[in-house]
Amino acid sequence: MLTAEECSAMAAQYAQPELFRSRVVMAQHGFGSGEYQYFRYPLPSMVVALRQSLYGPLAQIANRWHELLGVASRFPAEHTEFLARCHAAGQQRPTPLLLQYQSGDYNCLHQDLYGEQVFPLQAAILLSEPGRDFTGGELVLTEQRPRLQSRVEVVPWQRGDLVIFPVDQRPAQGGRGVYRVHMRHGVSRLRSGRRHTLGIIFHDAA
Repeated sequence: MLTAEECSAMAAQYAQPELFRSRVVMAQHGFGSGEYQYFRYPLPSMVVALRQSLYGPLAQIANRWHELLGVASRFPAEHTEFLARCHAAGQQRPTPLLLQYQSGDYNCLHQDLYGEQVFPLQAAILLSEPGRDFTGGELVLTEQRPRLQSRVEVVPWQRGDLVIFPVDQRPAQGGRGVYRVHMRHGVSRLRSGRRHTLGIIFHDAA
C-alpha cells in the first residue's frame, strides 16, 4: 500500500508532537508496553486519502455483515457522511494513530471501540521492515467463537503492507446459520529493534 519512502516519512512524523492530540503510554493503563499517538485534525493528507479511499469498499462489506447479523443500521457510501454521524453523536476526536514499539514492548489483546458509532472494520499499515528494523512484534488476531476455544491468527506482513481486520465482531457461517465471532487484536513482544505502525480507524472518538 505504501512505498518504503512513504513508510519512512510517515514513521518520522512520530517525532512531531504538533501533529497529535494525545500520547498514550501503554504501561500506565495496563494496555501492554509501548506507546502511541492519536493524530489531531486536520489529519495529514496521506491519512485522509487512505481513510477516504478505503472506506467506500469497506462500507459495502460492513453493510453486508449487518444484513447477515440482522442489524438494522447501514453505513453511508461516503466517509464524510459517516463522520458527520459520528460527530452528531458526540464522537468528534480523530482516531487514526501512529504506534511505536521498542525491544520488550507488546500490545495486549483489545478492541478499538470509542463510542456508540462503530465502523466494524479497521486497517493497519506496517511502517518498519521485519527482520531488519525489528524482530518479534507480530500482529495477532483472535476469534472467540460460541462454545468453542478461541482461535489465533498471526499476520505475516512486510513494510508497506495493509491489513484489514474486524474491530469487534464479524459474521461466520455455521451448521445452523450465521453466528457472531468476536475479535480482538494485539502485538506480540518485540525481541529487538523498533517498530512503527499506522492505524486507520474509521469512526471518531467521544
